Amino acid sequence: MAAWSFGLALAGYAAFAARVLLGWHGGARARLLLAALVATVAWAAVCLFVLPTPSHVALLVSNIADATRYAAWFAFLASLLREAPAAVDAAPVRARPLLPLGATVAVSVALVAGVLLSEGTPLTGSPWLQGARAGYLLRLCIAVSGLVLIEHVVRRVLPQMRWGIRPLAVALAGVFGLDLYLYADALLFGRLDPVVWVSRGLANALVIPFLAIATARNTGWTVDLHLSRRAVFHSSALLISGTFLLAVAAAGYFVRYFGGDWGRALQIELLFGAALFAVLAATSGRFRSGLKVFVSKHFFSYRYDYREEWLNFTRTLSTEGSTQSVQERAIVALADLVESPGGALWLRGELHGYAQAARWNASASAGVEPADGALATFLLRTGWIVDVAEFRDHPSRYEGLAMPAWLADFPSASIVVPLMSGADLLGMVVLATPRTPIELDWEVRDLLKTASRQAASFLGQMRATESLLEARKFDAFNRMSAFVVHDLKNLVSQLSLMLKNAQRHRDNPEFQADMLATVEHVVDRMNGLMLQLRVGATPVDNPRPVDLEAVARRVCAAKTGPQTSVVLEAAAAVMAVGHEDRLEHVIGHLIQNAIDASSPPRQVRVRLGRDGDRAVLEVRDRGVGMTPDFVRERLFKPFQTTKATGMGIGVYESSQYVIGLGGGIAVESEPGEGTCVFLRLPLVQAADAPAPPAIREPAT
Repeated sequence: MAAWSFGLALAGYAAFAARVLLGWHGGARARLLLAALVATVAWAAVCLFVLPTPSHVALLVSNIADATRYAAWFAFLASLLREAPAAVDAAPVRARPLLPLGATVAVSVALVAGVLLSEGTPLTGSPWLQGARAGYLLRLCIAVSGLVLIEHVVRRVLPQMRWGIRPLAVALAGVFGLDLYLYADALLFGRLDPVVWVSRGLANALVIPFLAIATARNTGWTVDLHLSRRAVFHSSALLISGTFLLAVAAAGYFVRYFGGDWGRALQIELLFGAALFAVLAATSGRFRSGLKVFVSKHFFSYRYDYREEWLNFTRTLSTEGSTQSVQERAIVALADLVESPGGALWLRGELHGYAQAARWNASASAGVEPADGALATFLLRTGWIVDVAEFRDHPSRYEGLAMPAWLADFPSASIVVPLMSGADLLGMVVLATPRTPIELDWEVRDLLKTASRQAASFLGQMRATESLLEARKFDAFNRMSAFVVHDLKNLVSQLSLMLKNAQRHRDNPEFQADMLATVEHVVDRMNGLMLQLRVGATPVDNPRPVDLEAVARRVCAAKTGPQTSVVLEAAAAVMAVGHEDRLEHVIGHLIQNAIDASSPPRQVRVRLGRDGDRAVLEVRDRGVGMTPDFVRERLFKPFQTTKATGMGIGVYESSQYVIGLGGGIAVESEPGEGTCVFLRLPLVQAADAPAPPAIREPAT
């Protein structure tokens, strides 16, 4: 055990001293630090290689090495205290010159104590001479002096500078405190405890990470030493795991020893439960987040490793082949910066303000923030990060801000991050409450602002790319139209030639048969061409009142066939604003889509009614259905379709026409359950006709 304990101390301090020497920049304080490390290496080497053969000489060498180690650390602490800026509660300045003298006296006392203690061997059980107790008392005083010196150093520095020396103070206080316990116990019982004495080596090795952190924090020590946050995180996790396992082992031993006949069974149950708890903690995002915040708060001057955070942020945004959309990745990238478990993204649309475009571990919301709403106006004017809890407690800090009602759909909302693209507000991200409490100080806010601008630029670029692709598709579609027009020209030529000859050969039976065949061929060709193009163009005349019941009944009758049943439930006098031929085309397209999505025998139900000042036409089928993601992201975009032979133009054209009338189209669909489409149009009049059945509309 002694070999392992002092061997680890020797290896650890030797490696640490070598690293300090490699980062050497010169300076008195750096020389004192290096001297303290070298003295500790010498002490560990003496304890490892000399004391296994006990003798008076070996004990004397060991005590001298120990005294030299104390003297080196005392000198280093004295140098810190000599140049420390005085704090408000600092001791009088006249006490400072006594400290270097005290360190010198401590060295002399340690040497005397070493001579006295050399009368016996600490690893044997033989009684001690009376002079040995005096040596214990002197060594006890040295340990107390070390603790007092640490207290003076910590108390004299400014509060904002204590974070730099706190790890050093904790490490040396642990070393001096263990010696205090060792020699107090020896003074009480007249002999050293071999187990405590052997554990000194391992205890000194365990404080090396604290010394390294303090060295990395204090660049004024003229030592270039960088400590990775990841290394501190994993070291802290390892230390916590080791402490937990030791505690479980001790508890298991206690249960087995005092548990009687049930002792072994209780020990097994305890170990089993501890293993489950350890696995749960290791896989818990809340535990990892809390440990990251603890490490950043107590071991580093800044919360973030900006290089690592920016690389992770960029990697998350630009990951290719991910199952998440670009909008979802933007949410995840911002949420990871504050350890948030979820969030939602609102983006500006063309007509309806800011609507939810994506979500990650959050509920769907139909809420829309108007472009001139209170939240959008505040974010556009200030560009601030909004802390929801702070706004709730201190609304005066956010002058002119009022939280929208749709935010109630997101009860865990904690942070609202604006997505600013230049001077324009592209959207906003609402983040859920972080896994561990995080103070939104200037550092967190600045990082979120910078990252949100990067995310906004990325999303804006993706939107511009999508618009360019759509424009190119329309260009290709227009080029295809030229070929279709050419075919139509040929068909018109055939019909013109047939009409020209009809006057001379209209009584010829062969000509009549040929004419019928030609007309049938032209009709088939034109139907094929019309499937490739949008039917009709934007009407030039103004909208007029249209009897939707008559139009719907005519379309339903035309779509009914041997394997298809289209059932209409409608009330009379449902008059809407529009163009009869275009509305007939829109309704026919919706019904045809329902028929195409169903398997024989096909059944489509059409209901026509009123909802306030709107006429509502419902088309329902039990076909294959669509996923919510397809409905939200692709259905109303051009050239997006689930049909093998479709072009994805019909729904887009119908939606644009209906929106132009002041109405809208909404869809409810589930894969395998069918689809229900709601067509809403402005209602011209609702005469004294029987009230139609109420039609439930979807939330979105």
